[in-house]
Amino acid sequence: RNELPAPGLNLAALSGSCHQCLYQFLAFVPPSNESLRKPGTASVMVDTQHPLTLLLNSSVGDRDLCKIQYHFGEFGNYSLVVKTLSTSTQNVSCDLIINEGPINSYLPILFAFLVYMGILAILIAGRLLMKIDPVRNWVYKKLDPRATDRMINSELGSPNTTDSSNCDPTPQPWSTAPRRRLHSLDTFRGLSLVIMVFVNYGGGKYWFFKHESWNDICPLHFPSALLFRFVFIMGTSIALALGSMLRWGSSKWKVLRKILWRTFVLILLGIIVVNPNYCLGPLSWDNLRIPGVLQRLGFTYLVVAALELLFTRADSGTWEGRFPALQDILPYWPQWIFILVLEAIWLCLTFLLPVPDCPRGYIGPGGIGDFGKYPNCTGGAAGYIDRLLLGEKHMYQHPSSGVTYQSTMPYDPEGILGTINSIVMAFFGLQAGKITLFYKDQHKQIMSRFVIWGIIMGIISAILTKCSKEEGFIPINKNLWSISYVTTTSCFAFILLLLIYYLVDVKKWWSGAPFLYPGMNSILVYIGHQVFANYFPFKWKMQDSQSHAEHLTQNLIATTLWVIISYILYRRRIFWKI
Repeated sequence: RNELPAPGLNLAALSGSCHQCLYQFLAFVPPSNESLRKPGTASVMVDTQHPLTLLLNSSVGDRDLCKIQYHFGEFGNYSLVVKTLSTSTQNVSCDLIINEGPINSYLPILFAFLVYMGILAILIAGRLLMKIDPVRNWVYKKLDPRATDRMINSELGSPNTTDSSNCDPTPQPWSTAPRRRLHSLDTFRGLSLVIMVFVNYGGGKYWFFKHESWNDICPLHFPSALLFRFVFIMGTSIALALGSMLRWGSSKWKVLRKILWRTFVLILLGIIVVNPNYCLGPLSWDNLRIPGVLQRLGFTYLVVAALELLFTRADSGTWEGRFPALQDILPYWPQWIFILVLEAIWLCLTFLLPVPDCPRGYIGPGGIGDFGKYPNCTGGAAGYIDRLLLGEKHMYQHPSSGVTYQSTMPYDPEGILGTINSIVMAFFGLQAGKITLFYKDQHKQIMSRFVIWGIIMGIISAILTKCSKEEGFIPINKNLWSISYVTTTSCFAFILLLLIYYLVDVKKWWSGAPFLYPGMNSILVYIGHQVFANYFPFKWKMQDSQSHAEHLTQNLIATTLWVIISYILYRRRIFWKI
């Protein structure tokens, strides 16, 4: 509300999350009408995700009158009153008045939390009832879970996690005896998948469930870390699966054919089934997105699985070298050389490849970032390589950097260059799998190594980022799949796997439910939630599209349905494997 005489005012804003950005024009506020004593007014809608800095200046002469920093609340109504303090027009005041207070948008989350805690309490009560012999015998007779476990264990071998009476800490060679599946791995995978489904369905339209525009200081930011943890546990599963197949007598050529077939199917499903939106029309190659989540998982699986197949042995035993404590690392030194070479390639391409009209080594968001100097340089070399090899029409058209940084160039977060670091991420997960294999039945050894690896990854991340969001050597960035993001997320993946392993497979305080079930049918749940995302009962028309409560209800119901579906499939012994 402008109570000043002519000329009018220009209102501009700057988001607190926009690093080195230009102020963006919001509105022209006309001058007051002195004859009618009516102030000039203009209405605008502003972002509530981050604090905003509002800048008011004169439309003539570009003189700054006031600057206000404020974090607005959702659905609040505010007035910014500009007036003179005295007869001197040089003394201007800008007062922010709350006309209508913002809503408490977190109440639906609290209510949902209480509902799910109530369901959990009922399940715990049911488990206590299961300790009563007549009840337990009747339920086991009806459900027959042992048959399910026998079938699962025959599909994929794992280190035996049953308590051993052998107190000898010396690592023992692998054996061909049947091994019980590590439920902590399925629980880890299922936890990541369930949250990924919830976030992909909208996350209740809460800002903290959305992707960060560019660099991110919080590696646990939900959508940013989910795919990383999924890639990590895929690497862990590779170590267990390949070892199991070789122990059961499969030749390496047969295993390689299985790896190639699975890679082909994953990539094909990603391009033909997941990427296209068939609600908008039939499949068209003209604007079909080529990269994607399943495509990246498929190619990452191919490289890491082939690398492990090349150097693993079915009869791997105790390392007889000088450093037995490093038996899960030293025998595989060629793998580490390969990974280091890959990372050197990523670093050279990222920081040394010349990109037209962009500074060498630029890894910024483009748009209005960096004071608008490089608007068409989104992602630097990573974006340039994708545009050169894939074409702009075959890339993701609405990157998260477009929201805050207003970048207009297509940029694909699952692009070609970032796949190098997804391979590195899966390799760290592969290392976790080797730890469980080489130190089977030695829970302290396994958990201590998870802690050590977590600390190492954390130290590397601290060095690369200088513990800051924007000022490090290589910032944490999900869009680029930067090496600092890989090490940071790996740090927390090792720690999370440690906790789940301790609760599920060591102490057996937790069965892994309900995350265990989608974790054992991960491909089906992921593809299914993508294909049926726009169909009832996973989505329906809302009465109020701006309501957090309605969005949260819809997204939680849709996610819960997939958990229930995976549980039914688990009980019916249906597991979709590629």
